[in-house]
Amino acid sequence: MARFLLGSTPATGHVAPACPIARELIVRGHDVWWYGGKKFQANIEGAGARFVPMVKACDFDDSDFDRAFPGRTQVKGLAKAKFDVRHVFLDPVAGQVADLEAILDAFPADVILSDFTLANAIVTERGGPPSANYSVSFLPIDSRDLPPAGMGVLPSASRIGKLRNRVIKHIGNMLFRSEQAYYMQIRAALGLPRNNRPLTAQFAQYLYLQGSTESFEYPRRDLPPYVHFVGPLLPPRLANFSPPTWWGKLTGGRPVVLVTQGTLATDPNALIVPTLRALANDDLLVIATANPAKLRGIPANTHCEPFIPFMELMPFVSVLVTNGGYGGVQTALAHGVPIVAAGATEDKPEIANRIQWSGVGLNLKTATPTTEQIHSAVKTTLFDSRYRQNAQRIQVDIARHNSPAEAAALLEQLAVTRQPVHRDSIRTLAGTATR
Repeated sequence: MARFLLGSTPATGHVAPACPIARELIVRGHDVWWYGGKKFQANIEGAGARFVPMVKACDFDDSDFDRAFPGRTQVKGLAKAKFDVRHVFLDPVAGQVADLEAILDAFPADVILSDFTLANAIVTERGGPPSANYSVSFLPIDSRDLPPAGMGVLPSASRIGKLRNRVIKHIGNMLFRSEQAYYMQIRAALGLPRNNRPLTAQFAQYLYLQGSTESFEYPRRDLPPYVHFVGPLLPPRLANFSPPTWWGKLTGGRPVVLVTQGTLATDPNALIVPTLRALANDDLLVIATANPAKLRGIPANTHCEPFIPFMELMPFVSVLVTNGGYGGVQTALAHGVPIVAAGATEDKPEIANRIQWSGVGLNLKTATPTTEQIHSAVKTTLFDSRYRQNAQRIQVDIARHNSPAEAAALLEQLAVTRQPVHRDSIRTLAGTATR
């Protein structure tokens, strides 16, 4: 039996992907403690792990992100991206390190596993156990074959494209120079030397679990050997699900359109309201993840629910309209559902670009699409079979994976060897699954 210390930034999209891993590790007989936000204690304990609260690190409510970080509403565009890097991701580092090291005094873990925004790799640098990361979004590791991660630029293998990548990387380094310097100050305060890696490369270099398949990621010749595509880390089906009264309409013969904005974008006027208006007069069944009390004039062909378990609903869905939340996108692809993406903040442009690049849907390249844009995109993805065929191609790829088992087997190897787990050195260990 091994000891695993999990950690997650207190946000739904950061906690949910680790739950299947925690469950699998516990089923295999391992001891799992989980460091996270108080809001997610029930989720963590529901996965079977021992909850450990954040003490010195910032514990915020992701349903009111802007309130958690005062001043965020006053900045936009590049200034907002710089604000997030400094205040959302870098400011908590020292507190996270202090918390994790205090936990390790009581629970000497063999491996620390966290989402890539947590500071577990620094704990390893300071003498802690090996660290691993699990993904909560697109693969953010830089490549010489790609534009810089997070810039929302599509790849190009042409000579001009490669030149463009170098230029954009140089510009990106200049734009985020102050944030890079700030991170070096944090490292120095923690007794660590400077390093030359950019902020988008400060990950655990023992094992990185990417919760998708290679068919949804840009190809790169320099993929680090410790990166493993394990397939989407999705929640299990609910054994006690009680469907709403309208559930029977899902099998009524009309195409079903699901529209969602995820957990960070809470203003329904950005995507949900224009989608409902765009599709109000079509022979469709529209399901929206929204509080109906906050909406006016809900069309007759629409049903709204504050929460709908996507694993139960997605088998009936014909098209997903989304601002690009990674979990929802991966759930759709696991069911072969084409996608219309409309997101322009956080990681949404990168995810929307991958939707476009892989051919599984359309990228509207805005967070506030018009009703005309939405109507045209939904009709196109419904009636142009290429989008569904591409989504089904990735669905087949996803079906080849047993994500929790693969992730657990890789983590077990790390716990035993305490060496980086490279793709070309995977071996079956006693008690692990064969890959």
